[in-house]
Amino acid sequence: MLSTIMAFVSETAPEAAAKSGSVISRMLINIHEWSQLEPIAFLIKLGGGLLIVLIGKVLIIWLKKVFKRSLSRSKKINDLMARFMLQLVNIVGWIFLIIIFLQHMGLNMGPVLAGLGISGVILGFAFQETIGNLLSGVMIVMNSPFRIGDYIDAGSYSGTVKDMDMICVILATPDNKKITMSNRLVWGSPIINYSDLERRRVDMIVSVPYGSDVATVRQVISSVFASYEEILPEPAPTIEVSKLNSSSVDFIARPWTIPSNYWKIYWRFQAEIPTRLAEVGISIPFQQVDLHIVDSTKEIEAPKSNGAEKG
Repeated sequence: MLSTIMAFVSETAPEAAAKSGSVISRMLINIHEWSQLEPIAFLIKLGGGLLIVLIGKVLIIWLKKVFKRSLSRSKKINDLMARFMLQLVNIVGWIFLIIIFLQHMGLNMGPVLAGLGISGVILGFAFQETIGNLLSGVMIVMNSPFRIGDYIDAGSYSGTVKDMDMICVILATPDNKKITMSNRLVWGSPIINYSDLERRRVDMIVSVPYGSDVATVRQVISSVFASYEEILPEPAPTIEVSKLNSSSVDFIARPWTIPSNYWKIYWRFQAEIPTRLAEVGISIPFQQVDLHIVDSTKEIEAPKSNGAEKG
């Protein structure tokens, strides 16, 4: 069976090489030369090449473990950068391994690599989106705007960063949706990181009706904040009148906490503040319109003329 396949290749390869370009023709000529070998000699040559691939694979795995151990000890390199560099080591290692394998099989890679110079320009135009994603990934890794596990806004999407490779970033939304964004789209949009800094301010608004005592409202909000262990003592929470609306007086309530406790404080405060205000006789205002009705049953008397009419 092997001899039949090699005989078929030996007949078709030279003819195809004559019709093809220079790089492809050299590859086809090499295939023709392989077909001239005895089956046992070809199998020995192929076995040697596969052994090189196996040894190379073991070396790549060992090299990745060494790099991973070294990167994990460095304080300047985060998980995102480490993953990206390990993927780069893996890809470059396999490229060199394929070149060595083909060189062992008798393919002269010098002219092939030289021919890829012109082909690279064509491939660059064809895969410009992929190359753009790769370069954007490099910029993200170098600048480190986020880490694995950070909650970010990227363009019109929000979520927790679950993974990143050389092409895309994967986000997980709070409602358990998976968003895959290209690196180019992420890097080309404003990136808001809610988890990078040590503390975060919780912005909330408390509306009370006109006539409410300002000092009492401040005291109620302050007592609610004092009962939360998650709120940081410094900086102190801000409680001020922010706006006079048409039907309410709006207070801003801005405590500080660590990013992981942001929503815990927000939802708890929204649930407790109406009850605490009601305890001191302050209700939550609602939009209302006063309607004044004019009594139209009163007869409108016509003005009397100055002179009497003569008959």
